[in-house]
Amino acid sequence: MATRHIAFDAPIPDPDPLPGGTEIALAYDAAGIDYRDYADGDGDFSGRYGFADRELWQRIDKALIELRAQGRHAIRILDLGCGPGTWLLRTVTRARALGFTAIEGHGIDISPAMIGLARQAATDVTDPRIGLTFAVGDILETLEQEGRHACDLALCLYGVLNHVAPARLPAVARALARVTDGALIATVRSTGSLPSIFISGMEKVRHFHQDHAHDRLEIDLVDGRHLEFGLHLFSAREFRALFAPHCAIREIAGIDVFHSRFRTESDWNPATEDLALEASLARLEHFCASDPTFIDRAAHILLVGGASD
Repeated sequence: MATRHIAFDAPIPDPDPLPGGTEIALAYDAAGIDYRDYADGDGDFSGRYGFADRELWQRIDKALIELRAQGRHAIRILDLGCGPGTWLLRTVTRARALGFTAIEGHGIDISPAMIGLARQAATDVTDPRIGLTFAVGDILETLEQEGRHACDLALCLYGVLNHVAPARLPAVARALARVTDGALIATVRSTGSLPSIFISGMEKVRHFHQDHAHDRLEIDLVDGRHLEFGLHLFSAREFRALFAPHCAIREIAGIDVFHSRFRTESDWNPATEDLALEASLARLEHFCASDPTFIDRAAHILLVGGASD
């Protein structure tokens, strides 16, 4: 499929008659580079979701280190819903730094614009020991084409599974576990999280409503446009139950219970760097990450799984 680059201010067709995947693709196509800047910041863990990004990266890095410690020199990494490629590029670069000498990274996303950004970013990777491919694709269809234990590390990060229709989630979870021979790392937006429209910051929103009965997010943007697409929020219990039949769950935890709630607003708060507050928040995060009272109120729920014994 040819890559489409659509400006964020481009008109979006009425999503009502479109299949779920199509309307989600159109929303992310419309966001384009603005989504990358919103979600990933400068790529150095300093963006608005920096704490969650650092926590997630610790798990990815640990998985890579464990694989390398087994004496492995080759690794295949699969990123489902790779967006603009930030996480896959970060991961293959780290794998090379750890001493892997044959690295294959494959990213898929339903948005052609996101794949276009990922391919563009991948041109900066010139090491011949790193092979990268990016393709437009549906998550379940892609997984069904992969063989058993086809990858050493599978990533499915942030809102990807939230956009999958609930009826398809069991098949996606089963397929993710089937193709993974090492670590499976997935995150989802939780039922008690602060609001998000996923494609951009809440400052772009005039009105929004999450319809939990029909798993639909309806958004009116400040520029007058209306968006709708499928969105299902998860509890930790539901997320665990989805994967427990198919893989050994090594960890399930909330990431960013407090940081988003204490984030300063540049239009209101004076510029400051409160290191004592940051240290206290980090201690609270780690203390409460697995507490049932707090885990469903985290921005995201993290699951790390592996092959069942």
